[in-house]
Amino acid sequence: MSTLPPHVRLANEIADQVRHLDPDEAAAFIANHLRSFWERRMLHALLTHVDAGGADLDPLAAAAAARLRQPA
Repeated sequence: MSTLPPHVRLANEIADQVRHLDPDEAAAFIANHLRSFWERRMLHALLTHVDAGGADLDPLAAAAAARLRQPA
């Protein structure tokens, strides 16, 4: 059983699925997926986690979170 918060675990799982892509393409894909399918509270939890240092967050997921702060 994972001790990671759900938003971190899920973002990391998505990053694992697109690791074969170019990092910029992967980050864009993840950000688009999060915008399309995650509830606002999950997005908020992820961004709050990043603001607190982003412990255990995959670098691709962190790059995607940075893209979430940009206009769609």
